[in-house]
Amino acid sequence: MGILDVCYADRKLNKVCASEKDLRRAYGSLLAGKIGQRLAALRAAETLEDMRPPALGRCHALTGDREGCLSLHLNANWRLIFSPTEPAVDEQGALVWASVTSVTIEGIEDYH
Repeated sequence: MGILDVCYADRKLNKVCASEKDLRRAYGSLLAGKIGQRLAALRAAETLEDMRPPALGRCHALTGDREGCLSLHLNANWRLIFSPTEPAVDEQGALVWASVTSVTIEGIEDYH
């Protein structure tokens, strides 16, 4: 059983993600299914290290104005954006994925 804690940036996002019906209404049936899969994978992980490629969803760190956030691939354009709640970094400033046990879902976006 996983120990990765999943929180949400705001109540509205929490409400949508908590209900399969609300997810389908907001994002359509296909995308809602992918969102549910990715959230389940996060909750099942022991640490963020379990989400590193080649794991499901092509998890990767973002750069630029989204530095500090990561994303999981949902489809060609849509991403599940999240951030480590208490990020730990190594001497080079890189995220220590194995130390992350809590994430905050920031949004579900088509940022392409």
